[in-house]
Amino acid sequence: MKLLKRSLLGSAAAFAAMGAAHAADLPVKKAAPIEYVRVCSAYGAGFFYIPGTDTCLRISGRARFEGAYQTSSSRQPGAAGDTSGFRGLARFNLDARTQTAYGTLRAFTRLEAASRTGVIHSGTMVRIGQAYRGTGVDELGRAQQYVNVDKAFIQFAGLTAGRASSFYDFYAHDFEFYGATSGSDNSSTNLLAYTGTFSGGFSATLSVEDPVFTRSPVFAPTSAVTPVFVGYTEGRPSRYGTVDTVQRSRLPDFVGALRVDQAWGSAQLSAATHEINVGNLSTSPAAGAGGVLTGIRHANAVQGWGVQGGVKVNLPSIAPGDTLYLQGAYADGAQSYAGYCMIAGCYAQSNTGFDTQKFEQYFADASINPFTGQLQTSTSFSAVAAFLHYWSPEWRSALFGSYGEQDFSAGARLAQGALFGLVNPNGGNSFGPNGVGVPGTRFYQLSQALRDTYQYVVGGSLIWSPVADLDIGVEAFYTQIGVKSGRVIDLDKGPGAYGAIAQINNGSFVSRTATQDSMTHVRFRVQRDF
Repeated sequence: MKLLKRSLLGSAAAFAAMGAAHAADLPVKKAAPIEYVRVCSAYGAGFFYIPGTDTCLRISGRARFEGAYQTSSSRQPGAAGDTSGFRGLARFNLDARTQTAYGTLRAFTRLEAASRTGVIHSGTMVRIGQAYRGTGVDELGRAQQYVNVDKAFIQFAGLTAGRASSFYDFYAHDFEFYGATSGSDNSSTNLLAYTGTFSGGFSATLSVEDPVFTRSPVFAPTSAVTPVFVGYTEGRPSRYGTVDTVQRSRLPDFVGALRVDQAWGSAQLSAATHEINVGNLSTSPAAGAGGVLTGIRHANAVQGWGVQGGVKVNLPSIAPGDTLYLQGAYADGAQSYAGYCMIAGCYAQSNTGFDTQKFEQYFADASINPFTGQLQTSTSFSAVAAFLHYWSPEWRSALFGSYGEQDFSAGARLAQGALFGLVNPNGGNSFGPNGVGVPGTRFYQLSQALRDTYQYVVGGSLIWSPVADLDIGVEAFYTQIGVKSGRVIDLDKGPGAYGAIAQINNGSFVSRTATQDSMTHVRFRVQRDF
């Protein structure tokens, strides 16, 4: 037995020695070294190298709460009449940069998602398909969820391509919560641009931009069609057809900007063109009998345009970080480039900047002359000033204000009034609130359609930043809108006025009138950037 044990142990030792010898001849598979994330200091704080590449990436974001209150005293049927609203917003940023022989190659994306209710809503976001309204009877248009591709662009060797802020913009409500002042602020549009840089901080940009995001409607008295005269009896209009006023996208907006950035601040002069292009005339007359038919041509496309100049002055002599903006703009057939519609949202031809306004403001880029079938553009201008002051590193405040006007083509309202008499021969109002009325009548004198208007805004804010990247602040502003001449029907006091045209004309319907309306808005915000 002892002999057998010694034999087995000897055999095992021999096999172990043979195995060790063979193992020494085999290659050893080592674990791959761990590549730790490295800090990239070439582009500022927060960047790191994507493992295995020479691309630097920064991940950042924002969380925000807002609550708002604004005055409202409406008794209009169906009006929202909300006085409060709330919003929660999430933002995610990715900024990737790579150094190349041609300079920095950059790709930047920003996604936003939010939920908002009450007076914090956006018709513009609904129009461009970024917001989704609540569908309940009480929530229609007053509760919104939205997901927005706010930024997605590439920059390389002077080229910018993708979704970015318009190169036309300058101040763009930098110091405001709501963005209530006039002035262009097209923060998300699709574009292709080239920027050339020169010595002394000078640069010049040429940009081709999406026209949809700067479009205001062509005035249409009813739905999306505009009547025009196509027949005359004894020299007087007796028939009308309709023009499809839905705008077509054919040419992009062309934007040019000259800019200088130096230690004292910056300045910019920008200009833009915007084509207005509508559909054809209907083939069959819609009213009247007999008479001579005229050959109304297709409405010719019109090139609207806008110009804007602004200056930003750094004022460290008052306090570090203090800044003053001054900006002015003028537009013909492209009122969004003057930013006259900012308080209300540039998405409807007639709109209110706050729920239950006494009368509607008209923001149409153009109207169609019913005698010629051709487009007549509107004009607008705006002026804005904003000042940011740091009381201490933790406390800052802003003061801002603007004034703007919009005027419609001379004779445009009178021409629409002549058409109103033919389309509504019995004194009805198939045009709804967009009815101009028959010239010479009391209703024509008081109707709100195509009235020249003005608006001004004054406001301020106070923000506390107890720690870096945390803002707790409040903003308040007052806005007033009004007609430049005459009076209009007060829809708050006479909500049924537009259904009582004949009674207004014969004096049996007493309607309150107004020349202006105003609103005060207060907003509280808590915001954390990371």
